[in-house]
Amino acid sequence: MKMSGKPNVTISIWLLTLLICLFCSGSLVYADAGTSTGATQTVTDMMGNTVQIPATIDRVADFWNAHNEVVLMLGAGDKIVATTSIIHNMPMFNKVYPRIGTIPAPFDSSTKVVTLEDTIAVKPDIAILSDGMNKSADQLSSAGIPVVTLYFTTFEDLKKCFLLTGSILGGDAKTKAEKYNDYLDTKLSEIKDVTSKIPVDKKLSVLHINSLKPLQVDGNKTLIDTWINVAGGTNAAGVDVSGNMKSVTFEQIQAWDPDVIIMMGTTADKETIMNDPKWKDLKAVQDGKLFLNPKGVFYWDRYGAEEALQIQWAAKTLYPELFKDLDIKDVIKKFYNEFFNYNLTDDDIDSIMNPTA
Repeated sequence: MKMSGKPNVTISIWLLTLLICLFCSGSLVYADAGTSTGATQTVTDMMGNTVQIPATIDRVADFWNAHNEVVLMLGAGDKIVATTSIIHNMPMFNKVYPRIGTIPAPFDSSTKVVTLEDTIAVKPDIAILSDGMNKSADQLSSAGIPVVTLYFTTFEDLKKCFLLTGSILGGDAKTKAEKYNDYLDTKLSEIKDVTSKIPVDKKLSVLHINSLKPLQVDGNKTLIDTWINVAGGTNAAGVDVSGNMKSVTFEQIQAWDPDVIIMMGTTADKETIMNDPKWKDLKAVQDGKLFLNPKGVFYWDRYGAEEALQIQWAAKTLYPELFKDLDIKDVIKKFYNEFFNYNLTDDDIDSIMNPTA
């Protein structure tokens, strides 16, 4: 019996229609970072969470302070629609990218609380948070805003974070992340080639102070500990303290009596230590080894793009005799030109090296 071809045509049209509907609904999404189909993509963030986000990201609420600099460095500053109070108060960020001061900051960096209504009002495609912001993550997710959590304590994870950010942002952002990672790898290799040859008993002990009031330092399992080691030092607080911004007593610092003290803060904070009798007894202060950590678009020491500058500055600061050919001011100028598309003046560099605010 000869069958008509019409039923087969009807079935084919029906199957084709079904496939088109599935595709347009976003159902065919692969659980792989940066892979997208239709209107959505699924990414795995740095905490291992699988998150479905729009395939095209045009509006970013970035509530991880340091990560705002990463977005800017990747050429996507115009996609930031919500930021943080700390970023609003970064003088060099405002100079390099003046628009940042006009962007709403519905995240209070001191209380770590998101103002949900103000965040919803800017209609972000995605919210970026760091580790330890679970309450804000729950609030935003409940409001239907996809949340991606990013975090790292090693340079390998930093590079993964930057590449993931580039994939999420799209366009040229991933290529710029790769360019940055290549630069970072080159500088890490150059520095380690020198510092790895320093005998263990000759390595300088380094204390990194986060703040004076309250008195806080940075211990092991932090990126601060990582760059201290890359630069050829040992973390004076690393044996007793774990994590970032941990409160300690002055008696503990006396017991560590570091060779070098590097502190966040301003020139006024440095003067406070230098003029305090109890601090003057410490080896680092007596030897003139008290240094103010540079501060640019973001704090160099903390989880931003200027980590590539921090390792070079730290190595030069700890062992100037081993890095005689490293002109840190020239390095800064070239970095800003290449990665921020900004030409620094000599006054800019002085404000970075000696922050007053």
